[in-house]
Amino acid sequence: MTVAAVRNPRVFQRLDSGQLLLIAVAGLVTVAGVAYTAVAGLRQPDFAIGFGALIAAGELARLTMPGNREVAPIGAAAALGYTLLLDMGNTKAEHPALQVVAVLAVGMVTGALPHLAVGRPPQLDAMARRLVTGALLAFAYRPLAEPLRKVAGEENWTPVLGVMAALTMVTLLVDVLLAAVLRAERVRAAFGVAVHDELRMAAPLGAAVAASGVLLALASHSMDMAALLVFAAPLLVTQVAFRKYAGIRATYLQTVRALSQVTEVAGYVEPGHSRRVSRLAVAVGRELGMAEPELLELEYAALMHDIGQLSLRDPIPGGATVHVDGEQARRIAELGAEVIRQTGVLERVAEIVRRQCDPCVEMPPLASRIIKVANAYDDLVGGSTDRDRAGAAMERLRLGAGGELDPSVVEATTLVVGRLARP
Repeated sequence: MTVAAVRNPRVFQRLDSGQLLLIAVAGLVTVAGVAYTAVAGLRQPDFAIGFGALIAAGELARLTMPGNREVAPIGAAAALGYTLLLDMGNTKAEHPALQVVAVLAVGMVTGALPHLAVGRPPQLDAMARRLVTGALLAFAYRPLAEPLRKVAGEENWTPVLGVMAALTMVTLLVDVLLAAVLRAERVRAAFGVAVHDELRMAAPLGAAVAASGVLLALASHSMDMAALLVFAAPLLVTQVAFRKYAGIRATYLQTVRALSQVTEVAGYVEPGHSRRVSRLAVAVGRELGMAEPELLELEYAALMHDIGQLSLRDPIPGGATVHVDGEQARRIAELGAEVIRQTGVLERVAEIVRRQCDPCVEMPPLASRIIKVANAYDDLVGGSTDRDRAGAAMERLRLGAGGELDPSVVEATTLVVGRLARP
């Protein structure tokens, strides 16, 4: 992490205060762990090297999930297994919590170095979060290792498994809360919505990682070092599946973005209009507390909200549908919705586009109401950064609130536009 920051000091300039605090805490814990291990010596180096190598391999194979979430499931499972380890074969594990932190940090940095070499630096906050949550589990669990080992020696594994599972679940919850705090600050989402989104996105992979980590620690009792390879295999299969899913999502969004540019290339709307409406609409949706799946549908619909203009014989001047009568605007929206329905998989998006021109008194979907306001704002302002023009546009939108436009959406748009206008 330090190497990346030194080589590119602008990395820290893009970080929020919460991210910087988390990275600072991770740095302090890392220094303490490495310093302690250097002074006290590395206990049971074969265990440390084996688990450290698997952590490094997992960090090397990290992937980015939807929502720009960086995860390293194999490395996380190996770190969990090393933290919870009671013994390896007939040899009891004696590594303290600070050594766990040192092995985690060295393994993560080692796995990140090849990415740095080719210009793909890791997300510092994601690495810091993985390290901090791993350290919390180590400090909570390692003092209990000796008493739990004695209980397990009496062939009574139920309480041992219970303690492992309980502490692991608490750690996962802390990780979700940290991720939600960082995401809420980064994208300016409501904290409750951010927590819901993190639980929804992290639950499947988190459950697989937690189960594999606990089983790895337990299986090491009888399988020795072979457990590392045995339990890495199913996690690798899970990671490949998640990577394919993330790739499909990314390709899908790229396809929608390319399709949205057809109206710009054909001269029906101003260049950049669809992207600007999409960015503003998603920001307003977050301001109103929309969940991540709803925001994805909103982004798709906002990108393609003007595709119905391709049916027009003569383009609307500047593509500004805010200046046409309501009947023509609704006709364009219905034609655009019909085009989207032909995909066979975007029915909800098509409905959002179809109802984007309905008056708010008819209660169209929230996404439709957001697109209507965002589109009207961009039709009036375009790509201009003039604050007076933006202020005049918002004043005009406020005058239309209550009839054609949703007052709550207009208010949220005012807040978002004011925030974006700050230097």
